[in-house]
Amino acid sequence: MFETLKLSKGIIVHVVGAPGTGKSANIYSALNKMDLNVYDVKLNLEDVNLSSKEIFNKLFKSVSDDLSVKEEKIYEELSQYDTVLFADSFHDSHFLNKNNVGFSQWTDNKGFHAFYFYLLCIIEYLKHRGEFKKINIVLQTAWRIYINGKKYDIFTDLGLFSRIIINLLKIFFDVVEISYSEKETIDIVKIHIENADENTIKPFIQKYGRKPRFICDALEN
Repeated sequence: MFETLKLSKGIIVHVVGAPGTGKSANIYSALNKMDLNVYDVKLNLEDVNLSSKEIFNKLFKSVSDDLSVKEEKIYEELSQYDTVLFADSFHDSHFLNKNNVGFSQWTDNKGFHAFYFYLLCIIEYLKHRGEFKKINIVLQTAWRIYINGKKYDIFTDLGLFSRIIINLLKIFFDVVEISYSEKETIDIVKIHIENADENTIKPFIQKYGRKPRFICDALEN
């Protein structure tokens, strides 16, 4: 799917997968292979209690400052890139700088209330549809909520409801789902963890699911 980003415009690729499945790693690997000119969107927050509107405004201010253009010129500037990427620098800036609050931390804190931010993005897209037809976007999403004190990803962990959400996304986006079989999970972990074998890995699959990053972190610690 990423092959088309060099030749076409107006494509939005939405990559979904449970936390720990390596969405960003897969995205960066695929984009690097394509030798694309990518703008990696950055978002550094200072407070998990910011409102959706404040996050939305900060996103535009951050891109405007980073590109050194006025906000009304952002779409024109972004159209010069093969694709605009919303990945680690946007979602998980707290891993890149411990003083930052990442967007994923904000959504963790807001739960379903984060929906208003996504609604603002949809409205922005509809208002500027002509400009978006000149821009390619690749974005990853994990939207975590708490039910009875347990964390779930809305796109992958809620059975039929998750499938309904994914099918709705497919109306608007090219959707790529990142998931692994048990064998694929074991093979990925073996690549990253020296001397890890199937018998060592399987109990962690039972505990964490087929999420290589979580299993690798557990084995390393």
